Amino acid sequence: MAIRSVVFDVGETLMDDTTFWGSWADWLGVPRHTLAALVGAVTALGHDNVEALRLIRPGFDLIAERQAREDAGKGESIGETDLYPDARPGLAALQAAGLWVGIAGNQTARTAELLTDLDLPVDAIATSGQWGVAKPDPAFFARVIDWAPGNPDEIVYVGDHRDNDIIAAKAGGLRTAHIRRGPWGYLQAADPELKGKADWQIDSVIDLPRLLV
Repeated sequence: MAIRSVVFDVGETLMDDTTFWGSWADWLGVPRHTLAALVGAVTALGHDNVEALRLIRPGFDLIAERQAREDAGKGESIGETDLYPDARPGLAALQAAGLWVGIAGNQTARTAELLTDLDLPVDAIATSGQWGVAKPDPAFFARVIDWAPGNPDEIVYVGDHRDNDIIAAKAGGLRTAHIRRGPWGYLQAADPELKGKADWQIDSVIDLPRLLV
């Protein structure tokens, strides 16, 4: 079955999360290396990364803190340097090969605006904040199928996370590509369940055109 569409996760797939986590460390008043270590620790334990923030501030409320940052003029920001170097050329190569390219991840509606401002070579951008449903909920991937051209087995979802990206997308009938970078991407790369669900495993977005076309 020919591939018609490729849809990408955001954090640690297209975007290096260093700035993201560094800004949270600054907001919470701890050294950046402290939060980075805690993110690594909770990742290794299989917990959601937000648990690292709760270790620093018990009772941490993500929604309230995001609003507080916005109100203080220290809200979300994404710049060209936050993209992995292969992201823009890889996306462009997929479009040049005739594939529809989308971005859909577990981010806020504001993130969608910031990504749009980067004028990436993609056909559409959406986030869980816009859709009102987040990965790994099957309804998220149902939205992807309604959104991207093609039948489910003609759509590839690309991500770094075993459960949120690869297993959940495969359960929805999509093809899957696991990208081996970021804490989750490296930690879970050899996991038998992930390897059994991933149609492809890559180290760079640049790898995809030759595999899919």
